[in-house]
Amino acid sequence: LNLLHSAVCLQFSSLLLFCFGLCSSWWGGVQMGPPDPILGVTEAFKRDTNPKKMNLGVGAYRDDQGKPFVLSCVRKAEALIASKQLDKEYLPIGGLGEFTKACAQLALGNDSEVLKSSRNITVQTISGTGSLRIGANFLSRFHGGPRDVYLPKPSWGNHTPIFRDAGMQLKAYRYYDPSTCGFDFKGALEDISKIPEQSVILLHACAHNPTGVDPRPEQWKEIADIVKKRNLLVFFDMAYQGFASGDIDRDAWAVRYFIEQGHNIVLSQSFAKNMGLYGERVGGFTVVCKDAEEAKRVESQLKILIRPIYSNPPMNGARIASTILSTPDLRSLWLEEVHGMANRIIKMREQLAAGLKKNGSSHNWQHVIDQIGMFCFTGLKPEQVERIIKEYSVYMTKDGRISMAGVSSGNVGYLAEAIHAVTK
Repeated sequence: LNLLHSAVCLQFSSLLLFCFGLCSSWWGGVQMGPPDPILGVTEAFKRDTNPKKMNLGVGAYRDDQGKPFVLSCVRKAEALIASKQLDKEYLPIGGLGEFTKACAQLALGNDSEVLKSSRNITVQTISGTGSLRIGANFLSRFHGGPRDVYLPKPSWGNHTPIFRDAGMQLKAYRYYDPSTCGFDFKGALEDISKIPEQSVILLHACAHNPTGVDPRPEQWKEIADIVKKRNLLVFFDMAYQGFASGDIDRDAWAVRYFIEQGHNIVLSQSFAKNMGLYGERVGGFTVVCKDAEEAKRVESQLKILIRPIYSNPPMNGARIASTILSTPDLRSLWLEEVHGMANRIIKMREQLAAGLKKNGSSHNWQHVIDQIGMFCFTGLKPEQVERIIKEYSVYMTKDGRISMAGVSSGNVGYLAEAIHAVTK
């Protein structure tokens, strides 16, 4: 009887544990997170049945028919790579050597003193986001100054979680002036001049995201001077080299000028926009050091940081980018194509401003033309954005930022009509 009682109790206990396992969860305390502001725009766009609907939220280039665009130089590079029947072995932790060399040369220039003296280290990363995160992790572990990183206000939305999750403290300096839809040069200088010494300041090298507002060369010079006086560590984010103006050297001007003035910068690069290699995730992270010996030490620590995160980077995109950059015919073709992409966006800016004027708008839309790169800060207020989405199915982020890549000769007139309707 006692044995029977024990068996029954054991089975009952097992049943209770089983039911408890079914009813409870390890993740019961996990709260629903807010939707991504960009992806949320895309989801709403997909649900819309209006045949005239426009998605101006996503930062990916489209041709004049609104279709994703693969560069001819990329197709040719892929064919050339396929013909070599290369293996699929792991890349080194720091990435494909041919790519990292070409990546640094593209940013710094072939005649760069930094390259000639071997005082830089460049590692391949998982596009621009991965580059920024590796850089943020490196700063968090090794930067001897304050753990503060100063971002322009506003900045790319992902900058904040990237640096915050790496353990850095987020601060801001004035950058965009809503009253002019342009650069707040005076405010930026005032704020930068008060940043504590040895802090980190993040600068967009060209085509500032999200505003499309860049300093002029003479303004860059003053910024470089103040940054030097304050002894700040400069972190350049260059996601749009060539894509902003169509000229790779012009778009890298600020980076090269700062180095010439003695700033030992850190730099993130992406090949998503300028080569259309979005899904290939091709990027680079560069640290400019005091000398070659310091560069070796920095390289060793970057490898130690990368190893437990993703071990080593993917090879296909790096092979494509390095093939384009190192093959004269493909490089020339790429320069033509990236210039063409930049010019199409510039043309859309001009047509949008002209369309607004044609519709009778009394506002000054010169900032649409003056801003540069993929994005345009229209100046639309949140309530106007809400109206243009609801009444015209023109989707954009709440701050009024639009991707000019989503504008084409077929819909620019409709966009001008919609913007005029909600701003008059």
